[in-house]
Amino acid sequence: MKEHLSILIGDDHELIRDAVAHLLRSEPEFSVHVAKDASSVLSEIRRAGKFDIVLLDVLMPGMKGLDTVKDMVSANSGGAVVIFSGQVDSDFVWAAVELGAMGYIPKTMPLRALSSTLRVIATGQIFVPIMERPETKLELPGFNLTDREKSILRKLPKGMTNKEIARIENIPEVAVKMHMRAICAKLNAKNRTHAAILAQEMSIV
Repeated sequence: MKEHLSILIGDDHELIRDAVAHLLRSEPEFSVHVAKDASSVLSEIRRAGKFDIVLLDVLMPGMKGLDTVKDMVSANSGGAVVIFSGQVDSDFVWAAVELGAMGYIPKTMPLRALSSTLRVIATGQIFVPIMERPETKLELPGFNLTDREKSILRKLPKGMTNKEIARIENIPEVAVKMHMRAICAKLNAKNRTHAAILAQEMSIV
């Protein structure tokens, strides 16, 4: 990871924008700039060349949904664009990730956790918190797979690729990868093959 990280906060909510900027500026590794609308975000990116991370409020003036997100990703090529919003639909987040965004940081995240999250994103990792409420759970100690995770898990013994699973589940391929990470973590599986074996042993498939 770079020793210094340049951050651009694009948000029209002055209180939140200034609070986040103040927090990050208190740490020497962050160089922080702010913008209040989509036009000024693009202007700042053009002026700087690129920022390591752009925090993008998708509801600020000038934003036109995924089209603008795509434009921001293209403009900030070589850096990361992260959705930064209080409320956003999970389908929007995954679609933004498919367009090249590096994830989603909710405005409800504790400020003390923000800097460490930005450091993770700066290493090239996509950051998306759990975007769906756990539904029906397996009645097995230690396991709490959601319905979506169980549906994906049932397809593994059939030898389906992530792309095939994504088409059937009607979700982006990157979302399947994120779900697979969660499945392996919950089942303590070493990889997808191991997860498929465990699924058969537990009669999930």
